[in-house]
Amino acid sequence: MPSWNLLVTASLAYVAFLFAIAFWAERRAKAGRHGWLRSPYVYTLSLSVYCTAWTFYGAVGSAARGGLEFLPIYLGPTLVFVAWYFLPRKLIRIGQTQRITSIADLISSRYGKSGLLGVAVTLLAVIGSTPYIALQLKSLTLSFSAFAAEEGSHAPAMGPAATALWVAAGLAAFTILFGTRNVDANERHHGVVAAIAVEAVVKLMALLAVGGFVVWGLFPGPAAVFAQMPPHIAEADAIFTPRWVTLTFLAAAAIICLPRMFQVLVVEATDERQLATAAWAFPLYLALISLFVLPIAIAGIATQGAEANPDLFVLSVPLAAGQHGLALFAFLGGFSAATSMVIVATIALSTMVSNHVIIPLWLHWGDGASRHGDLRRVLLLSRRLSIIAILGLGYLYFLVSAPRALAAIGLISFAGMAQVAPALIGALYWRGATRAGALAGLAGGFVIWAYTLFLPSFEGAVVMSLDTIEHGLLDIAALRPRALFGLDGLDPLVHSIFWSMVANVGLFVGVSLATTPRPLEEFQAAQFVDVFRLSAASPGLVERSAAAEDLLALANRILGPEPAQTLFAREARRQGKAAGLPDATDGFIQSLERELAGSVGAASAHELVSQLAGRGTVSVDGLMRIADETLQLIDAKRSLERQSRELEETASQLREANAALKRMDALKDAFLSQVSHELRTPMTSIRSFAEILGDMPDVSTENAKRFLGIIREESQRLTRLLDEILDLSFLESGRVTFNIDRVRLVDVIDRALASTEGLLTASDIAVARAYQGSDLAVETDFDRVAQVVINLVSNAVKYGCGEVPELTISVGESESGAHIDVSDHGPGIPAGERDEIFEKFARLGEANLAGSAGLGLPISREIMRNLGGDLILLPGGAGATFRVILPRRAALSGAAADADPDRSRTRAAS
Repeated sequence: MPSWNLLVTASLAYVAFLFAIAFWAERRAKAGRHGWLRSPYVYTLSLSVYCTAWTFYGAVGSAARGGLEFLPIYLGPTLVFVAWYFLPRKLIRIGQTQRITSIADLISSRYGKSGLLGVAVTLLAVIGSTPYIALQLKSLTLSFSAFAAEEGSHAPAMGPAATALWVAAGLAAFTILFGTRNVDANERHHGVVAAIAVEAVVKLMALLAVGGFVVWGLFPGPAAVFAQMPPHIAEADAIFTPRWVTLTFLAAAAIICLPRMFQVLVVEATDERQLATAAWAFPLYLALISLFVLPIAIAGIATQGAEANPDLFVLSVPLAAGQHGLALFAFLGGFSAATSMVIVATIALSTMVSNHVIIPLWLHWGDGASRHGDLRRVLLLSRRLSIIAILGLGYLYFLVSAPRALAAIGLISFAGMAQVAPALIGALYWRGATRAGALAGLAGGFVIWAYTLFLPSFEGAVVMSLDTIEHGLLDIAALRPRALFGLDGLDPLVHSIFWSMVANVGLFVGVSLATTPRPLEEFQAAQFVDVFRLSAASPGLVERSAAAEDLLALANRILGPEPAQTLFAREARRQGKAAGLPDATDGFIQSLERELAGSVGAASAHELVSQLAGRGTVSVDGLMRIADETLQLIDAKRSLERQSRELEETASQLREANAALKRMDALKDAFLSQVSHELRTPMTSIRSFAEILGDMPDVSTENAKRFLGIIREESQRLTRLLDEILDLSFLESGRVTFNIDRVRLVDVIDRALASTEGLLTASDIAVARAYQGSDLAVETDFDRVAQVVINLVSNAVKYGCGEVPELTISVGESESGAHIDVSDHGPGIPAGERDEIFEKFARLGEANLAGSAGLGLPISREIMRNLGGDLILLPGGAGATFRVILPRRAALSGAAADADPDRSRTRAAS
């Protein structure tokens, strides 16, 4: 059996070992040799500060009393880390860009750097964490008493109160030594984190060792252990009950809201990419540390009996079996679980108290930003005194609180800090959340939590009497703390969380919707909600100015002379100054304020800088952004109203416009038809008489024949123009008949080349053919497709002449059909005019296009589109390449099909 002296010696040796680890890690970090200190696995192990004495001892006790009720405590954090990419990652990014020092600092900074909100969160955190610190002290005293209760331990006459006092004093010394070595909370506590990582391994190994001994040493295997399981442990009715859901919610909220968890999760994080490892490694750690909770609980009930304290089964089971070395190892594991929590919690809380309570009071009543003195000494002293005061509060709670299970004490703390969750989530995702709403929600939730859960935990010893707990405030039954507003029969924890969250969320949302945020709130809201899109250095809503000398003096007092000089020199170089102080621009003032926030918090830094730079004026850009957002809302509202008023009017106008378009289309067709008819008749006569005159033998003069030739050519040109106009009109209206048949593309090309043979010969242009398959065939109109190819060949001869007089015609196919490409080696078509060549009457070069009406390509495109294909100009290439696209089977357009119903039926039947 370990003696009392051995137990104390082992504890002191273990603490000395942790001191050495912390000291060594601090030395490495100071020398710039971070190495494994920034490893994602060290970061993951530091997160195990979540697993306190409640987890080490209390989880077994909870399993022994309530069966599977202990599982939600591990399920909640697991769910949060499954969603690491959305919530924890955003918290870390905000923490790094805004130089956040604590959860109070984050909420204060988000809601306009409000000092009052920072104080509210700080006070809530201190009061809410007090029970949890007391829990750790209680677990340590219980572990000492477990050894003292064993026969022959020869423990000195020192009661639990004295033991807790000595433990609290030792923890205060360790935390002050390694947690307050600098004033910048963003300079990570590498020594503390390294010590906590070691403690994480120790407590995990200790719990696994006890569990392994129970399963394979005390019993022959898992089956034998579970054969001894009491019926109440396996009751399925305890799962997914309101209490189960409440516990899961509290555990999930605790992983981001508890000051110690926020400290290791956000403040101590060196890189948000560490979360990628922690996302699976931390849930794995939780699974391992909970692996033997049930077997140890079952073994404790089976061997210790119903009268034993289940919170001590981790120690009492190996002690009763004579495994004194294992029991000592388990004691050190529990010691690690308790001390790591207290150390990190007091560091986080002391930073919050210093930055949000002591420094603002000092600014208000004492020294100011414009005076002299080293503010760092004030900060360090205030944090060290805060550590002692916080541990003192935990010790007082330990003395006056009623005896209860460890898990019950932990849940009181979890429920208190859960009141921060609505304001925190709103800070990250809701730009409309306001400072007034956050304050109202926190106040309402805190009051109800304190009234329904925290004060009743003292069982009438502090503030609230037993009579009030039993009958309600002023004997009003509706105000009974455990049956508020007549809601009776619920578990006290569920009852408190229900009413506190109803009040918290209701006030937060309602007051936020009813109030208007200040300009600085709007700016910070954008920086938080859109942190992945916006830069922290973007211009703010407020423009400020100050003397660079005053800013340097302030930085010297908070950061120290050397860091301040480095910061100002770097800014001067960035501004292009070789020597001297930088200009105190608004951007630099913002940057300096963020640097100072790493030491004194966002609210205090804002207050200090504002004393020198003034509160500033709203910038034009800021006003414009606010005005833009307001106008967007107003415009959206007006747009909806306008749309509702004009719906019928718009529909009526559309119907009238459609009818007018149809009338205009009919008039256009009638006009073109009439003009064509009126012009064709005289043109035919002119052409006929010109041919007769040309054939008469008595016309001998050369001039007469020349004139007659001109008459013939001009009449042919006018007739061709009229034919094109009429053809285009028919194609656009669908009044054209297509003869669909099986057509080989090579036959179409042969027809086109035969028709243009004279033109090709006169221009001395060679034709190159490139066919993928000579038998490629489609169902289309042979004559119409040939007309298109003829037009393309003619255009290539007329306008595509280049240094190489060659024309290339290729045939290919794809999944959608076939195509014919006609390419020349000419100058091509300018990029700015490529879309115009298919417009009616468009001419790209008047000198080259004389005698052309500009209808060839529009007619060709209309032909192909009526046949279900298309005509396009391919990009790139030396000259111009036109592609005729043909479907496998001609799909006549709606108008063309209606104009030729018989042909449509023939095509469909085929």
